[in-house]
Amino acid sequence: MEKSFDPNSAAAEGSGIFGLPFEESNSSLIYLPIPWEATTSYGGGTAKAPSAIFQASYQVDLFDGEVLNPYEPGLFCLPESKKIKDWNKTARVAAQKVVASAGKTSKNKALEQSLKLVNSLSERLNAEVYKESRRILEAKKILAVIGGDHSTPYGAMKAACEKFPGLGILHFDAHHDLRRAYEGFTHSHASILYNVLENIPVSRLVQVGIRDFCEEEAAYAREKSGQVSVFYDSQIKSSLFSGEPWMGIVSRIISQLPEKIWITFDIDALDPKLCPNTGTPVPGGLDFEQAVYLISQTVKSGRKIVGFDLNEVSPGDNSQNGEWDANVGARLLYKMTAWTLASQGLRPYR
Repeated sequence: MEKSFDPNSAAAEGSGIFGLPFEESNSSLIYLPIPWEATTSYGGGTAKAPSAIFQASYQVDLFDGEVLNPYEPGLFCLPESKKIKDWNKTARVAAQKVVASAGKTSKNKALEQSLKLVNSLSERLNAEVYKESRRILEAKKILAVIGGDHSTPYGAMKAACEKFPGLGILHFDAHHDLRRAYEGFTHSHASILYNVLENIPVSRLVQVGIRDFCEEEAAYAREKSGQVSVFYDSQIKSSLFSGEPWMGIVSRIISQLPEKIWITFDIDALDPKLCPNTGTPVPGGLDFEQAVYLISQTVKSGRKIVGFDLNEVSPGDNSQNGEWDANVGARLLYKMTAWTLASQGLRPYR
């Protein structure tokens, strides 16, 4: 780190994420931004999230009251890929035609071609994310993906599971994301965890905050009960309203996790007051402090976070209201970063 860098000063324009002076070569944790939202089926804008979060990160104070100086091991955000931006633009136009038909493409050649194009570009995206993730992990860096919609980290989770056998996933979300090829899209944002369970050897999937799902997803989760644990928002709230402390609920969640985990965090797991522009907001959810407490206690239990992703942050129309989503996203990103570094012994914590 540059000797002239002052962590107490305002971020300088043109500096790195969180106003830091690091490069990829001297950073322990690398952020991989993925500006992609091809299959978004309701609200949009999440492809703008990586750049919006980057800008909002300049407002985050680097001092943390729980993890000592999380920035010191080096944090660096890679530039957004123009290739992925171009793919997203093409896929988004084609996908909207399919979404408008509610996925009913049969016997309509034009719609079938649009669906085929989206699925093909989604496969290319997955391959690109996997390749970059492998490169980062092989360089012995910690990987963090910034989406984009929730389909974006598939390649990263595949690469992480190859490097860390027995890996489990801690999943924060309002939705199961266990749909089979939702609206015909093989790699829909609503199918990410289904695809993971079907194609990647994860040892355990623990879902937290789920409160909007279809009957088929609930049945699939029950079918996979030996591998999947679900903590529904309604059950969490019932326990809280009955007097069980959040600490007790957190202990039950953590007990389901293996030693090494990947965290996948859809911002809509939080109360929508914290993410009003996210694509599929749902009443209920976790407070910011509840989510961070769960992550911190996971680390304090001795478990290791090998990497993570943050998805579905949307800056909306880039108004002041939209900046709120990016502000929350940037602060959540820093907290997840801090506890990930702490879990790997790179930072001390209280």
